Amino acid sequence: MISIVIAEDQRMMLGALGSLLSLEDDMKVVGKASNGEEALALVNEHAPDVCIMDIEMPEKSGLEAAEELKGKGCKVIILTTFARTGYFQRALKAGVSGYLLKDSPSEELANSIRSIMSGRRIYAPELMDDFYGEENPLTDREKEVLELVADGKNTKEIADQLSLKAGTVRNYISTILDKLEVKNRIEAISQSKEKGWFK
Repeated sequence: MISIVIAEDQRMMLGALGSLLSLEDDMKVVGKASNGEEALALVNEHAPDVCIMDIEMPEKSGLEAAEELKGKGCKVIILTTFARTGYFQRALKAGVSGYLLKDSPSEELANSIRSIMSGRRIYAPELMDDFYGEENPLTDREKEVLELVADGKNTKEIADQLSLKAGTVRNYISTILDKLEVKNRIEAISQSKEKGWFK
């Protein structure tokens, strides 16, 4: 019997997933969580074979929880609506066994769980296509600057925080806009969020 914990912050989705998987003869849902913190507690309590996690949840995201579960013996499957390359890259680093999209057919989930239990890794094909074509072009320092811009910091505050001159920060921002091929800071932030490039 494959024991499963499900973490999903939308109650209806959580209930539906639980009911669907409980219909399978070889699967048992041993816990349901509405955020990453609860998921970690349930995994510690029940030691399930598999934890199915949404990404965007309150208190702790599915990716943060997956990173904490790495190497703990519980296979993690990310089940999300977000086909974002940055999220996928982070999930791969966290060692997840599967990354599936919520619009996949429901029988696919049960089959994927069985495949993952037999040692395979299953990733949504549309993510694999994007993954090989889309790397974040920014350097670590440029990412740092953009994240501070996204936090609402102005040029002087960023310069103070990173021990740089204001002119240097302005140069970084101009390089970031060029590399991302956007017109302004707001577009740079929204593109990076869209691609899941922010930590």
